[in-house]
Parts: sequence; C-alpha cells; structure tokens
Amino acid sequence: MIAVELRDGDHFDAVIVGGGQAGLALSWHLVQQGIRHVVIERDTLVHEWSDGRWDNFTLVTPNWHCRLPGYPYDGADPDGFMTRDEVYAWVRRYADTFDAPVAEGTSVTLVETRPSRGFRVRTSAGTITADSVISATGGYHVPVTPAWAGDIPDAVFQLHSHEYRNAAQLPEGPVLVIGSGQSGTQIAEDLLIEGREVHLALGRAPRVARFYRGKDCMTWLAEMGVYDVPVAAHGPAKRESTNHYVTGRDGGRDIDLREFARRGMALYGRAIGFSGGGFRFDDTLAENLDYADSVAESIKNDIDRYIAREGIHAPPEDRYVARWHPHGVPHDLPAAEIASVIWSIGFRADWSWLGDLDVLDHAGHPAHTYGETSVPGFHFIGLPWMHTWGSGRFHAIARDAEHVANMIAARADQQVRVA
Repeated sequence: MIAVELRDGDHFDAVIVGGGQAGLALSWHLVQQGIRHVVIERDTLVHEWSDGRWDNFTLVTPNWHCRLPGYPYDGADPDGFMTRDEVYAWVRRYADTFDAPVAEGTSVTLVETRPSRGFRVRTSAGTITADSVISATGGYHVPVTPAWAGDIPDAVFQLHSHEYRNAAQLPEGPVLVIGSGQSGTQIAEDLLIEGREVHLALGRAPRVARFYRGKDCMTWLAEMGVYDVPVAAHGPAKRESTNHYVTGRDGGRDIDLREFARRGMALYGRAIGFSGGGFRFDDTLAENLDYADSVAESIKNDIDRYIAREGIHAPPEDRYVARWHPHGVPHDLPAAEIASVIWSIGFRADWSWLGDLDVLDHAGHPAHTYGETSVPGFHFIGLPWMHTWGSGRFHAIARDAEHVANMIAARADQQVRVA
C-alpha cells in the first residue's frame, strides 16, 4: 500500500470510494493497467471486518471461495471458515501485496459532474477531480431500527447487531433478538451457547444445510454454477433477496431454529410493535419455519438432480425431519421479562454523497447494469447481486473488478485519443 495525502486540485483518472475488499480488488486491476487512481477510505482499510462483527463471527462460505485478484486463499484449511480476525488479517495483507494508492481517514462528502468531463469530488481533505468515480462502499451503511423502538422502556438495553460483540456486553438477564437473517440467527446461537435465556423473533429468511451428501452445500452450488448466473436471468427483484442462514462456527453446521427451541430458546413470529408494556408479534412463526425448511430442502433437490445428471458418486443421505413444532406461541412478551434487545433487521443505504447524480432508481437503489450507470464514468462495485449471486461475496469480486476496470481503462483510452 502507498499512503496518499490528497491535496486540493489533484486530478486522477479514477477515484475509488471505499477501501474494503471490492475497492482493493479494483485498485489491483487499475495498478496493472497503469491507471492513475486513488482509493479513498473514511476510516482505515477493511476496518469493517474488525469493527462491524461480533467476536465469534466466522465466514459462512468456505475459505476456498476467498479469492481476490492475484491473491487466492492459500491457507491450510480451504474447506474451513475463517474467523473475523483471520478475514481482517487476510484482506489487510492483500493491500500490501501491491502498490494500492490509499488515502485513509478521508471522507467523500459530495460527487458532482463537471461541465466539461468527469467529476468533482469533494472530500474532507479538499476538492479533487477525476475522469471516473467508482462507489465501492457496499449497500449496508446505516443500521436500521423501527420507529417503535422509542416506545420501549429505558430499562431495556437496546443494541444493533452491528454493535454486538459478545454476551458480556449486555446486562444480565434474558435477551430478545429481533430478526432471523444470518446475523440474527448466529448471534442468537452465540448467546444460547453462553448460557443466556434467548428469545428470537423470526422474519421470512431462508436457510441452507451446511453439508449434504458428503460435501458443503455451498461447494455443491459453486460447482453447479449457481453463483455465476447473471441477475438478469432472475429479474431485478432478486437484488433484494435475503441470504440463507447457516454458520461456519466450529467447522460449520446447520442453524436449526427448531433445535434451538428444543434447547430452550423461545421463538416468536415477526415483531410488529410495542404496546401495553410488551412486545407484540404476529402469528407467522410456523409459516416462517416451514418456509426456511422448504428452501433448504429445495436446494438439496437441486443437488440431487445435479448429482444424477453428472453421474457423480456421492453417498445418499436421509432428509431433514422437523423435531419441534410451535404450539400456543404467545403474541406478546412483557418488557419486564427482557433485559436486552438486539436489533438484527438490516441496514439502509446512505447515498447522500452522490448529490444529484442520476444513478439511483425511484426507490433509491443503485441503478446499474453490471456496475455501469447512465452517468458516463460513474460505476458501482461490491454490491449484492451486482452481476451474480457471487458479487456480494468473495466468490466473484475478482471477476467483477476486472469488468469494471476494463470499462475505466476504455474511458481513459478515449480521453487520451480526444486529447
């Protein structure tokens, strides 16, 4: 990495906003192509891996999925799952394998088009210009809590999953986790392992089995090409889909909420509000559990068909049988019985730094085709489903970065010819 100190009036062929794995992957390609650029990071490189995840976090994708341009995973456990600290160290080392020009501790406050060509980029270190600007900030910026969180008594400690680190962070007593996506289910398990009384309010999130017929399900899906199918083949709505919950903890295993219930975790439907001194839930618990199981089983069906079609020898395996079903689930939970609430209902994007650039759709989501927008020279990278399912994870970052880098290089070549 090369530390860059931005100065008012500097000009670059390209400015990359965001110093995570996507921004660094793109920088690697631009370095190879001789494109003068800078990666601007408001904090320190890849800080989200160390600052935004809990202590016992692990990847849910196998380590062999981790590959950045010129930098594949080469550790001793390709089928294992790196911990939070291992991922941080691995990605941070990447920046030192090439001369990534990085301005750390610098915020981008506004991007505007210039009357002639390119962009004016206002930063906390001054205003610079660029022929191309690339957003590599991802889409998860501001932790979300509902408006009714303010109705909960002050005696109940509230925390967002983004801030959760371990059980010792919370006051003694029962914990209500609201949200059953990847973070919510794994944090609920973390608390259960620590001996806490846990209540979990479920949403409509799918799950996937960790292993099936002798192999990790995500390895099967990768071999089947599922992670490489363009979003256009699914439809734009696919970009809003929720990832399946599973865990890589202790070598990887299923997250079975029914089994958690058998171990004492209290399950509820979706949390819908707070009134009358208690939390309120709808009656979707059974429906949500059945849906999650149906998705896991449908993935196994796809794997079975693939094995049969390709003539692969793989040991047969008995299918999942639900051993717990909800009966008489309450629709309310008195606040007096809860010491802490952990919100795990996601994030919203903050694109305020884009100003009036016409790169968002009517719902405020990035409007692009494989990273390219209607504003010449402005691109996105590192978004979930930017091009394929693999785009929002390590699996396809290298491919996406190469594609965007080639568009930037073509623009730079055009600029030279015009000049």
